Amino acid sequence: MLNKVNTTFSIKDLENLSGVKAHTIRIWEKRYDVFQPLRTDTNIRIYDLKSLQKLLNINFLHQYGYKISKIATYAEDEIPAMVRTIVSEKNAKNHAINIFKIAMMNFDHQLFAKTYDWLTQEKTFRQIFTEVFIPFMEEIGHLWQTDTITPAHEHFVCHLIRQKIILNIHNAQLQDRTKFDQTFVLALPLNEIHDLGLLYLNYDIAHLGYQVIYLGESMPIESLKDLKTHYKNIVFISYFTVQPVVDELEDYVNEMNTQLLEDDSQLWLLGRMTQNLNREKLSSKITVFDSALELIQKL
Repeated sequence: MLNKVNTTFSIKDLENLSGVKAHTIRIWEKRYDVFQPLRTDTNIRIYDLKSLQKLLNINFLHQYGYKISKIATYAEDEIPAMVRTIVSEKNAKNHAINIFKIAMMNFDHQLFAKTYDWLTQEKTFRQIFTEVFIPFMEEIGHLWQTDTITPAHEHFVCHLIRQKIILNIHNAQLQDRTKFDQTFVLALPLNEIHDLGLLYLNYDIAHLGYQVIYLGESMPIESLKDLKTHYKNIVFISYFTVQPVVDELEDYVNEMNTQLLEDDSQLWLLGRMTQNLNREKLSSKITVFDSALELIQKL
């Protein structure tokens, strides 16, 4: 596991962060002298943040078609310059994810912001979120599970992503409403705190011109029912990431069906826990989606 300030990395950490196998890193290091790791008293390799950044750039060039023997001849400052030169819309996704990793590991909010602004020059926010942020967050989950990063890293970068979503929600809400046939109410079940996916849906649905009411995390079903006195034809949307737990899942969905769907309202569900639902037994008013994109395509 990394130390508290995360300025040094094991070769396994480098493998997890870059996707380059430890065996390959050793070969590149020994044969081409592209890294000069420190050694512990027990002769274990230790790499610094500069080595991580260099590895990410080298791997980018290697995937782009450059031979490692050729890359090894370049000066230290030539490698990142070449990466910046060849980055295009086609391969911006992987390069941006690598930069976001560096920003996360170094707690560098300015680098994150500059990279995000660079992406906005070529992509819509939907493209940034689906093509870059989603795979990046999936990698964060893997890095956390393998002890390559700490909760501090995860919280830091997720907060920055949340900021960008909220900024785009604000801009979408400034637009005039253009669709009036449905009202969307977004809320998470009790004890569910993973809200990034639901926040993004708030943006995308508002951007499409619908009325969206975002209620956020840990919302009782009774409180959702209050919305029915103000709006008709409501679509309730919820993410089940860790809640309800498997043993309570069916009862919870049945209660939502009973309490909320006796009229023309619908319930749309997403999230990892929905995999435990028997979709064939669900009410016709309940739809389970495998992704946010699939949901948006239904609108």
